[in-house]
Amino acid sequence: MIEAVVFDLDGVLLDSEILWDGARRRVADEHGGRWRPDATSDMQGMSSVEWSTYLRDQIGVELDKERIVELVVAALLARYRHHLPLLPGALDAVARIGRRWPLALASSANRPVINEFLALSGLTDAFLVTVSSEEVPRGKPHPDVYLEVCRCLRVPSRRCVAIEDSSNGIKAALAAGMRVAAVPNREFPPEAGVLARADLVVHQLDDLTVSRLSRLGDEPEQSAVDPVDEQEMESFPASDSHSDWAGPSA
Repeated sequence: MIEAVVFDLDGVLLDSEILWDGARRRVADEHGGRWRPDATSDMQGMSSVEWSTYLRDQIGVELDKERIVELVVAALLARYRHHLPLLPGALDAVARIGRRWPLALASSANRPVINEFLALSGLTDAFLVTVSSEEVPRGKPHPDVYLEVCRCLRVPSRRCVAIEDSSNGIKAALAAGMRVAAVPNREFPPEAGVLARADLVVHQLDDLTVSRLSRLGDEPEQSAVDPVDEQEMESFPASDSHSDWAGPSA
């Protein structure tokens, strides 16, 4: 039985991966860095602490980590305030799925970026829980951000569905022991072998229906890369099935 649905942000609800990439490249170009061919894919899913360290140590950006984050986030938020790059069907998907299950957001974006997205999109009340990878020890592909969401929701991870678009995001959700519905990123598609491990693959948010997600709860559970500690999950207080969940209040 599915009890909650957890959305990723960048690449799932926002067409923003290319904006993050552009902002990081610009900081690298302007401050002594040399871009590597694998830098974009390497940093997908990293927390701000991790990608700022990567830009400094691997790309050679001649700034401290805090300044790197400040410049990249400022450039990104300026773009969002000019035009929020919502993906087609994003608002409808959140509303449709939120009428059936409680929703959460598990994002590698910084907390200020998450909060700005919620305010600009009008989705502040749509998610019961939002967690940034900078608020847990490790970013994706590690499961930390998803495990923290499940802890906050007080729902076992095996009863949650993660909506993901990238290789590192899919790996993180699988490692947390979750079901995964993949909406592959068109600009930065996930590796074929990783995508094959998703429980459901759709190519647009309009195809992410309640009936398709409901069926994931009826399928045999797959073994995860780094499964959740079941004893830890069972220590959570019992949660309702949410069968009567009516979505966020207006």
